[in-house]
Amino acid sequence: MVGGRQDFAVDAGDLGRVFAQWRPHVVAHSYGVLGALLAIAERPGCVRSVTVIEPPLYFLAPGDAEVARLEKLGDEVLTRGAEADPAMLREFLGIAGAPASGRLPMEVLRRTVGARLPGQARPDLAAIRAAGVPALVASGGHAGALERICDRLAEELGARRVVAVGAGHFVPAAPGFAEQLAGFLASNE
Repeated sequence: MVGGRQDFAVDAGDLGRVFAQWRPHVVAHSYGVLGALLAIAERPGCVRSVTVIEPPLYFLAPGDAEVARLEKLGDEVLTRGAEADPAMLREFLGIAGAPASGRLPMEVLRRTVGARLPGQARPDLAAIRAAGVPALVASGGHAGALERICDRLAEELGARRVVAVGAGHFVPAAPGFAEQLAGFLASNE
């Protein structure tokens, strides 16, 4: 984070130093995937495996109207926060797992305003695949745009693909996901 705002480029630098020291299994979710993949692409030998969950890698689905809509929604919220168009804000937050009604998650919105936009991230997926980094790509089966992004990412990385239904964007809370993740990690020790 820079000035309290999310920045995947800063995250990538921080993560790269951690990866070099510890050679971890990496599990990244949503915006966090961006920095993780950038760092792994720089030093693919510094991780044991990577699991990515519902990343906003919009460039993987060019020409997909639903993906373009999701990017527009996300950019609106990251740029304007609580001042975003109310309908767009609710739609985006619904996809992101916030309750459809009730109070807005103001602290989350404050931290995200001014974030580097996900559409600017271009991790070198070919470098990750060429290095043979074992990969798992997971989604929650709740948003077609995210499913297509995850399908394409799995293809690009030569990754195992999992759809864990039941928790929306909070895929780690979906029934059975923890067991699938544990099996993947154990198979890559």
